[in-house]
Amino acid sequence: MASPTAERIAELSRRLEALRGSLDVERKELRVAEISKLSEDPAFWTDNVKAQALLKEKAQLEQVTQACAAVRRALDDAQALCELAEEARDEATRAEAAEAAEAVGRQLEGLELQKMLSGPHDAAGAIVEVKSGAGGVEAMDWAAMLYRMYVRYCERRGWEVEPADLVAGEEAGISSASFIVRGDHPYGWLKAEKGVHRLVRISPFDQNARRQTSFAAVDVTPEIEDDIVIDIKEADVRIDTYRSSGAGGQKVNKTDSAVRMTHLPTGIVVAVQNERSQQKNRSVAWKILRAKLYDLEEKKRAAARDAAEALKKDIDFGSQIRSYVLQPYQMVKDLRTGVETGKVDDVLDGDLDPFIQPYLMGVRRTDRAVDE
Repeated sequence: MASPTAERIAELSRRLEALRGSLDVERKELRVAEISKLSEDPAFWTDNVKAQALLKEKAQLEQVTQACAAVRRALDDAQALCELAEEARDEATRAEAAEAAEAVGRQLEGLELQKMLSGPHDAAGAIVEVKSGAGGVEAMDWAAMLYRMYVRYCERRGWEVEPADLVAGEEAGISSASFIVRGDHPYGWLKAEKGVHRLVRISPFDQNARRQTSFAAVDVTPEIEDDIVIDIKEADVRIDTYRSSGAGGQKVNKTDSAVRMTHLPTGIVVAVQNERSQQKNRSVAWKILRAKLYDLEEKKRAAARDAAEALKKDIDFGSQIRSYVLQPYQMVKDLRTGVETGKVDDVLDGDLDPFIQPYLMGVRRTDRAVDE
C-alpha cells in the first residue's frame, strides 16, 4: 500500500501533467527552440523591431516552460526521497519527503494561479474606476473608502498608481474617481473586482444612528498597447475643458486644464484632471477612451459568440459581488466564491488576495444566491 506522501506525489504529478496540457507547454518549448535557432542567424538583427518582438515572445514563453520544468524536477526529487525513505524505513527521511512534497504543492499552486493570469490582456496595466451608487452621501463616502482600499492593494503589490480623475462628493467622499495601475499583471488581478460592492454600517452622517446600506460600482479596463489601432473619428468626440476641482486655497487650479471627452456614438465619457497641463490630461483621456472603446468591442464580440455568458453573470457592472458589513457585526463576504472573513479593517486596508485568488482559481458558490 502506497504511503500518504507517495499518494500526494502521484496527485501532484497528475495535476502538473494536466497543467502542462492546458498551458500547451510542448508547443511553447518548440517555439522557444525555433526562436533560438532564428537568433543564431546573422540576418536576425537586420530588422531590429522584429528581433526585439521575437525575443520578448521567447522570454514570455520561457517563463512558463522553465517554471513547469522546475516543478517537475522538484517533484522527481521528492519522489526519489520518498522511495528512499520507504526502502530504509527511516522516519526522519519520510518527514523530509513529506515536507518536500508540500513545497512542490505550493509551487504548483503558484503555477496554477499563473495559468489564470494568462489571458490576452492580463499582463496589461489596468484602468480602475470607482463610482458611488445608491445611498447619497453615505454611498459617496463608501466610494472613497473603496478607492483607498484599491490604492492600498496596489501599493502592497508594488504597482505604480497614476491618478486620472476625481470628482468630490457634495458633502463627503467622492462621486467618482479613476486611476491607472502599472506593474506585474495588474489587469489580470484587478479584473476580479468588477461589479457592485455593498456596505452595511451605522451611518456617521445619520443623526439617528440608523444602519444604512450603500452601494458603489467598480469597473476595470485593460490599458491597451499603443500598437493596437483603434479608429476614433474626431467628429465623434466632444471635448470639453474646465477647471480642476480641488481642496481650495493655493491648490486651486486657475486654468481650464481638466479635460472631459464624450464619445457621441457610444455615450462613453472620460474625464481627466490630475495634471496641471491640459495637454497631458488630454493625452491621458485619449488613452483611456481608446481602452474603453477597445474593451467595448471585445465585450460585443464575446456576447456575439456567447462564449462568456457564465462569466458575465459574475462580473457584469450591475451585479453585486461582495458585501462589507461593519455593524452590527463585522464580516466581508464574496457572494461569488463564498469566501468570508471577519478581518474587515485588513480588507479595507488592501488585503484583497484572499478574495481575488479563489475567484481567479475558479472557486464558485454552488448556490450563487446573492443576498439582498
